[in-house]
Amino acid sequence: MTCNLRFLMAASVAAACLAGTAQADELRDKALEIFKPVPSTVPAVRGNPITAEKITLGKALFFDPRMSASGVFSCNSCHNLATGGDDNLETSIGHGWQKGPRNAPTALNAVFNEAQFWDGRAEDLKAQAKGPVQAGVEMANTPTNVVATLNSMPQYVDWFKAAFPEESEPVTFDNFAKAIEAFEATLITPAPFDSYLNGDDAALSPAQKTGLDLFIDKGCASCHSGINVGGNGYYPFGLVQKPGADVLPEGDKGRFAVTATADDSYVFRAAPLRNVAVTAPYFHSGKVWDLKEAVTIMGEAQLGEELNEQEVVAIVAFLGSLTGKVPEVTYPVLPPETATTPRPTGEVITK
Repeated sequence: MTCNLRFLMAASVAAACLAGTAQADELRDKALEIFKPVPSTVPAVRGNPITAEKITLGKALFFDPRMSASGVFSCNSCHNLATGGDDNLETSIGHGWQKGPRNAPTALNAVFNEAQFWDGRAEDLKAQAKGPVQAGVEMANTPTNVVATLNSMPQYVDWFKAAFPEESEPVTFDNFAKAIEAFEATLITPAPFDSYLNGDDAALSPAQKTGLDLFIDKGCASCHSGINVGGNGYYPFGLVQKPGADVLPEGDKGRFAVTATADDSYVFRAAPLRNVAVTAPYFHSGKVWDLKEAVTIMGEAQLGEELNEQEVVAIVAFLGSLTGKVPEVTYPVLPPETATTPRPTGEVITK
């Protein structure tokens, strides 16, 4: 009798374990239909073979404030790699201490986005790298002045020659952008969620698994999918219920400014959610600082559903599993200026 009881207890435990494994596999299988793990190697980018020399050059350019007219702002100013790849401000501060119109997206994992900027106006990171340099509210420089600055420093000229050895005059604004793209392609952050997708059931806590299940079943994953858990596709902000002007400023109509199509009014690219727990504030307006509040707003605005406290907490727990390991980046020693290096100016450069 005792032996039979032990046998039945062991069988029950084994059955429970098998059931738990089956449930875990079922959730993972469901997730793998929607998401993809971050690759283990630097991803390729269209029209720009990634090399070690380009990465070295791009890193220097990313951190160099002399790419701005004032000599104050670098790419890292608004996309600080020490603070989640953004600046943790409502909207960024740029040339002449002006405030930009939108919240700075993270540079981490940006290579996986379908397009860049909230309105998708840049097709890739090469195009994106050129925008802030020339924007009067950001770096306020010109391609001509950037090239003159780079050509004035022999070390930069040598780095461009090493990065673009086939070209007779490699120091160009296009190559400037390609080098930054190559460096940014290395800024990928594998996270516990990737370990889970790759088969490690213990990588997510029970609360995070509950949140993942809710994230899928409630419809969040309809817009936030793929490698970057977003960053692909354009959707109206307020698909079901338009947020108030405190969250959705009436003057910013999103993709409408790019396409001039009425249907694109208040349409924005779906935000990539990797590292979202460390990239507050949220939305293109940067008006919301609490992730729980952001999830609640999205439930109402996009899903037409009032998520209860337990659901919000679980989804936020899942989003925490998207916080990844940032690659170690050694701050570069930049080439010194020379007598011919253009001097910084407080004025917007127009030539």
